[in-house]
Amino acid sequence: MIRRLTVLLLTALVPLSAVLAGAGQAQAVGYRYWSFWERDGGQWTYATEGPSTARPADGDVQGFRFSVSEDSGDAAKPRGAAGFDTICAGTPAQDGRKRVALVLDFGTAADAPSGETPPEGRTVCARVAENATTAQALAAVAKPLRYDTNALLCAIEGYPKSGCGEQVSGTASGGETSGKDSPESSDAAPSADSSDGDGGPSLGLVAGIAVVVFLGAAAIWQVRRRG
Repeated sequence: MIRRLTVLLLTALVPLSAVLAGAGQAQAVGYRYWSFWERDGGQWTYATEGPSTARPADGDVQGFRFSVSEDSGDAAKPRGAAGFDTICAGTPAQDGRKRVALVLDFGTAADAPSGETPPEGRTVCARVAENATTAQALAAVAKPLRYDTNALLCAIEGYPKSGCGEQVSGTASGGETSGKDSPESSDAAPSADSSDGDGGPSLGLVAGIAVVVFLGAAAIWQVRRRG
């Protein structure tokens, strides 16, 4: 009878595990936005401040990547390994000005908003004033730019046409947006909003637990009845 009880409980746990797995996937969210990167020693590192306050030096390489990600830990890096000497080879130095190499990666079709196609990525050399910020360097070579009221970079060269840091629901890139507000600052990557929904257990989860409890109680009752 103990063996029969074990089989009953395992049988009930199989669909319950599927419910739990589905619930975890349904809660996965990300944000569709332009991330900002700095190249150091041949490696991309996520910028610690936004382009409106960062002031690159002459010879720096900086990148922008449009993608869907949950936070800076899983954000997609700009593609392409071109260095400063290659990007700015055709832009001679000038007294009183600096050159900043920019890598613009418009992302993949999977990350694009509905109805839009990402342009081909490109590199460009911006020659700007010595005290210019990254945003000013970007504005010199990649207009039109679009920002929201919180200084979050929304579009480079007009891409995307609309939207700004919107939350995307589902486990795959390019999913539907949930209507959450966009992040408040471009200084750091947006993080997933844990307040989405009421936070309570789903109906399927409650039903699954109830099935396990019911079958377990029924099996124990049978054991006692025949004992």
